[in-house]
Amino acid sequence: MAGKDWQAGSKTSLATAVVCLIASVSPSARAATAGFQPSSYIGQLDPNLIWEVLIGSIVVASFLGAVAIWVVSALRRARRSQLRRNAFISTALNQLNQGVVMVDPRGRVIFCNDQYLNLYGLTRADVPRNMTGEELLEMRRTRGVLEGSDDEFYTRAATPEGLITELPDGRSVLVKYFALPNGGSVATHLDCTEQRKLSRKLSSTTQFLESVLDNVPVCVAAKNIEDGRYIFANRAFERFSRFSRDHIVGKCAEEIFSPATAEAIVRADEAALTAPEGYHRTEFQVERGPDLRTLASNRVVARNEKGEPEFLIALFDDVTDRRSLSRELENTKKFLELVVDNIPVALIVEAVKDGKYLLANRSAETILNRRREDATGLTATDIFNPREAKLIVARDEAAIKKRGLLAEEHPISTKDGLRLFLTRRMTVLDDAGEPQYLIKTHEDVTDRRQTESRMAHMAYHDGLTDLPNRAAFLQALAQMIEACSGTDEEFAVLCVDLDGLKEINDVFGHATGDKVLIEVARRLQHAARGGVVARLSGDEFGLIIDGKQPEAGRALAAQLAEALAREFSIDGKAVRTGVTTGISVFPHNGSDAAALLANAGAALFRAKQKSRGTINVFEPEMDQQIRDRRVLHQDLSVAIKNGELSLHYQPQAASGDAVGSSKIIGFEALARWMHPLRGFVSPADFIPIAEESGLIVEMGEWILREACREAASWPVPLQIAVNLSPAQFMHRDVVSAVHSILLETGLSPGRLELEITEGVLIEDFDRGLALLRRLKALGVRISMDDFGSGYSSLSYLQAFPFDKIKIDRAFVTNLGRNPQSANIVRAVIDLGHGLDMSIVAEGVETAEQLAFLASEGCDAVQGYLLGKPAPIGQYGALVGRDNAVEPARKTG
Repeated sequence: MAGKDWQAGSKTSLATAVVCLIASVSPSARAATAGFQPSSYIGQLDPNLIWEVLIGSIVVASFLGAVAIWVVSALRRARRSQLRRNAFISTALNQLNQGVVMVDPRGRVIFCNDQYLNLYGLTRADVPRNMTGEELLEMRRTRGVLEGSDDEFYTRAATPEGLITELPDGRSVLVKYFALPNGGSVATHLDCTEQRKLSRKLSSTTQFLESVLDNVPVCVAAKNIEDGRYIFANRAFERFSRFSRDHIVGKCAEEIFSPATAEAIVRADEAALTAPEGYHRTEFQVERGPDLRTLASNRVVARNEKGEPEFLIALFDDVTDRRSLSRELENTKKFLELVVDNIPVALIVEAVKDGKYLLANRSAETILNRRREDATGLTATDIFNPREAKLIVARDEAAIKKRGLLAEEHPISTKDGLRLFLTRRMTVLDDAGEPQYLIKTHEDVTDRRQTESRMAHMAYHDGLTDLPNRAAFLQALAQMIEACSGTDEEFAVLCVDLDGLKEINDVFGHATGDKVLIEVARRLQHAARGGVVARLSGDEFGLIIDGKQPEAGRALAAQLAEALAREFSIDGKAVRTGVTTGISVFPHNGSDAAALLANAGAALFRAKQKSRGTINVFEPEMDQQIRDRRVLHQDLSVAIKNGELSLHYQPQAASGDAVGSSKIIGFEALARWMHPLRGFVSPADFIPIAEESGLIVEMGEWILREACREAASWPVPLQIAVNLSPAQFMHRDVVSAVHSILLETGLSPGRLELEITEGVLIEDFDRGLALLRRLKALGVRISMDDFGSGYSSLSYLQAFPFDKIKIDRAFVTNLGRNPQSANIVRAVIDLGHGLDMSIVAEGVETAEQLAFLASEGCDAVQGYLLGKPAPIGQYGALVGRDNAVEPARKTG
């Protein structure tokens, strides 16, 4: 309104000025002036002229004043208009849901709206006039609502994606920066917290849905209706079509499948598009390679919000096999019965409320002793005898009360007699969480337990003679000591050494020698009349005899000598042998099993020195053997320092039907000692001394280092096996030693195989197990050596995942002669493979043994048939070197 008044006033003033101007120059004005005659003249000027000038000046001044007033009014109006526009713009910008900051070309903040201040917790006072953009950013950085440098802020905010700023209170702000042509800039700040949450949720939902579709076992695909091209395919579709998703998406059926298959797919698509319900179910056949497959298809038309068809979803499954089965089965019930009936265990389902059997498979008929149809509707009390029924009902009630899995073994009477069953009971709850069904499975484990019993027997018995082994003999000896302690009873321990076995092996072969050992064991048991007889080592046996000592011991030793003096007829060959016996007496010659056996061994040693075939009783002054062992120990200590020890290598090969087809896969490193005076010293003599004295720790570390150094130099990367003694586990951190040697020699850990006996775990099971696990973590392979010769091998296989099991030579040497040995070896192979462990058989010396092991699936073999222990130079060709023989590397 003020603008309109000003405009009207200015128009009036301007009109007045124009009128005055016209009047000043009009004739009437001049006439009026002419009629006025002043009384006098001012100087020489004409009074009329003076009046004209005066009046004209007034008119001009009025005109100029009017113009000035108009200009001032116009400026005021423009300013008010500008203020109104500014107020309008400011109000509009303040109503935006995003913050806005404007900066002029000189970098000064000329505007920021309320939303910007609210986003960052600022007030108008915080943004004074003439504040620069950099000062505003610094203030935000100080208040903790901005991170990063100014350059990073402007660079990232100027991108089309903008900059996401995370505020301390968890909000997210999207900042976009725009440079203006005049040099200024505008920045927008949008609170995108909810959008980001929704975006993440949408992304998560999308990924979830894609994951679900990818894991659906049914083929799912989607395609555009316009051009029929695939826009999605899940993994099941990929597996069925045998094409990758990248190959499928973007193509139509004609570009992927054969013409016949593509035509069938197109027909199914058209049927779905024309179906009034918007979906179509059908079955059609497609070609997949050489096969013709039947697909059960469900096709659904997906529509947009306007109800217009947008894309087609196809779900299909390969029902070829299912249709084939359905033709053989009358209905689903028969199909389920077929599956249940083929479960290899007896399955019974009973109702919890009354204990009646609802379902039983054919396998259950064995324990039900009737047809399963006849058992339906009966209870355990109706089927089993009262004693068995009472036990079964009690165990059923315990399983129902536990509401979980309950497993136990118990005997059940069957038509084949009393059998041992492993029964598992599982309670099924209803929707309310109450027991509804009891599912019971019964697995006949009679044969398995018998096998395990045989395996346990193997742990305590010699594989060749089936006599108790050393561990069992020491156990029996300890029990005998415990029974006789505190009484005046005596008993004798006999160490019997078989004379001439080495000669028999050399002349007739180990096979004949093994048969001799079997016959010797039989005669020893007959002579001992039910007493304890054990095979302590290759040709050494142990016996325990009670009665008055040493008379009873001497008498038994004489009977043994007489029994074994008779010649043996082996494969038509007459073979003779004899025995030398050492005797120790409890309690005079020792109060523990180890001492008694050691003193009997000392007596045997003295008897051998005297003459083969003699009998000797231990006497306190009989310490020569001990002194000899001490001397041998001293010599061994010097030998280690002087480099008298060397390494020989025996090849290991993958099992083949013959030697020629058995590929060498590695070597076992074996220590050898050439004494300067004694000559060759058997490992059977110096290894036990080294273990007893602790020298095995130093010697074992040298063997490991030398074997790794040698193997690392082979051009062919074969395996190298090294024995670790229990003493090395007990006296030193064997893990650090192995690690250091691997680093020092550069041998790959995967090529090193450490062979251990159960002695590693006997002394300190937990510590030994922990060390084995640490060794396994280095990457080396762990092998159980002499499996079956100890008494806890099976439990150790359960406790630690060995890479390999080495069957003791005693079981292998009797193959082909003793069916029980073949069964034991076969059982060990099956056991190892069942535990994912490879099997190596030691002591393979005949082609028949090799063929048997290969036929039974034994993984590798080792023995004289494939190669004797020798310096590695003799196997240079196998490890990729020249055939020139290299000298054996010595210790020191």
